[in-house]
Amino acid sequence: MEPMAPETLESLAEQLKLADQLLIGRDRMLAPHDLPGRYGRVIQAVEHVLRAMACESVLAGGWAVWRHGYVGRVTQDVDIVIPADRLEEFLRVASVSGFERLAQPDGRWPKLHHKQTDVEVDILPEGGRPGTESRPAPTTIPHPGRMGAKVGELHYIHLPSLIELKLAAGRARDEADVVELLRSNSQQLSSIRNHLAGVYPDYVRAFDQLARRAQEQQDV
Repeated sequence: MEPMAPETLESLAEQLKLADQLLIGRDRMLAPHDLPGRYGRVIQAVEHVLRAMACESVLAGGWAVWRHGYVGRVTQDVDIVIPADRLEEFLRVASVSGFERLAQPDGRWPKLHHKQTDVEVDILPEGGRPGTESRPAPTTIPHPGRMGAKVGELHYIHLPSLIELKLAAGRARDEADVVELLRSNSQQLSSIRNHLAGVYPDYVRAFDQLARRAQEQQDV
């Protein structure tokens, strides 16, 4: 896991302002490019690359967690899923469209820096294996077309697929996200469970445990 950048008064003030904007405008921010400030601008820049390539992608990570109901979740980067056969082309087009590719250790997924907004974009490649080096996931990242993508536009990942990726990552932070998502989407528990059953049986067991934790927290 990469070390977190130290907090400054300026960054804390930005996060508080962003949290207020997200709370006030959430009902109007239905698409990723509706996000406020520099996050909306970087999404628009990503969509420009996707349109130029006629490529599909979905927005995952913390912003998808926020959109699907965990309103307290604020993140400072952007996570997108890219098809395996379009990855190098995406990186090439992005590099002449306001992004620069950041150096990554061998085996790490690509990361871009948007020069205008100073926002980092983490690439989740189709076929990539979430988890850690010592505890890799038993499954890989699906094609974005199976998770709600449309050509030339960036859409939020579908909730069942988001939870699938969170369970695959297997970190405490991801499990906490799943609990909050299940608390906010209790009416979808059956459809999420059915989705996971078609992916990997152990994900269903993990889901059931986290669903019980979410219910216990609701009852408190």
